Amino acid sequence: MNINKLSLYIFSIIAILLVSCQENKQETTINENNPNLIVLVQYKTQPAKSDEAVDGLTKLIQEVKKEPNFVGITMHIDPKDNSNILLYEEWRDETYYNGDHMKTEHLQNFINDSRNFLAGPPVISQWKIEKEFSSK
Repeated sequence: MNINKLSLYIFSIIAILLVSCQENKQETTINENNPNLIVLVQYKTQPAKSDEAVDGLTKLIQEVKKEPNFVGITMHIDPKDNSNILLYEEWRDETYYNGDHMKTEHLQNFINDSRNFLAGPPVISQWKIEKEFSSK
């Protein structure tokens, strides 16, 4: 085998390995690497009170960010009906979230104040990450 064919052969093997490694990065099993709790909180606002709800949630989140075990929150608004608000929350500790977080003064104050702009209590569900997919 001449040197050009050998170089091409080695280059092909390296390229195949790099592509297969890249594909493995796009699908990752997370549950052992990221045991975080994911919480989805769905709110429905009273008619014409979505801006007030967003303001109240924003103030609440500014306080929640200071809590231990907090990872992040993303607020979503339904583009077809702004009275539907969804929070995607991530926490390091399920016990903390279900215990101490629920007892915080800022959350209790929000619950009381939210009666002025929410149509009722939120729908809350808790999840664990199993796999994560990305285009990277």
